[in-house]
Amino acid sequence: MDVAVHPSECSQELSAALAIVGIGLVTIDDLTATTISDLLVDTAVLVVELSDHPQRTLRQIDPVVADVGIPVLAIAADPTQFPLIEKSESVADFVVAPPKAGEIGLRIRRLLSTGSPDSTLHFKSLTLNPLTYQASLEGVPLDLTYMEYELLRFFVENQGRVWSREQLLSKVWGYDYYGGARTVDVHVRRLRAKLGDSRPSWITTVRSVGYRFG
Repeated sequence: MDVAVHPSECSQELSAALAIVGIGLVTIDDLTATTISDLLVDTAVLVVELSDHPQRTLRQIDPVVADVGIPVLAIAADPTQFPLIEKSESVADFVVAPPKAGEIGLRIRRLLSTGSPDSTLHFKSLTLNPLTYQASLEGVPLDLTYMEYELLRFFVENQGRVWSREQLLSKVWGYDYYGGARTVDVHVRRLRAKLGDSRPSWITTVRSVGYRFG
């Protein structure tokens, strides 16, 4: 799988992170070029690193998205760029620089699998907003880490089926994570604690196999 990257002289951190998760890149320098549609036709996502002139870059993205319909993942140089990104109708998701391999791999795959990152997910009194990465229980926000949120989202989207720890590592973490199966157990324990004692049946342990949600 290839993604388009702007600017053409992208950061070493970005190129290294994409290489680690096995994603190739096609560099694009001029977002206003008339040939941009041809460059994007075989790429899955447009990854844009924002630097000194984020407003100008975001304005350039709008006609590109309208023409090609490609999802855009923005990489913010710092948190001060968040308000600009949130106002953009073209940016589907964003991460903060420097991008980490596991996180950017997950974000790209999620953009491709959902196609609509702003579709709210519901399970009983639980609500997940994939656009803001916010989870709430009975209207009260939950304080979840990024990977806790991703695991909970995967559970909500795949209810009823039993998943082994190895499958969860592959599906949620998305790469060879050195923490091993114990990482899944730790995150499940934390999720159960944050969901509360009154909801122990939401995530059940299937002996000698793994976990089931719902």
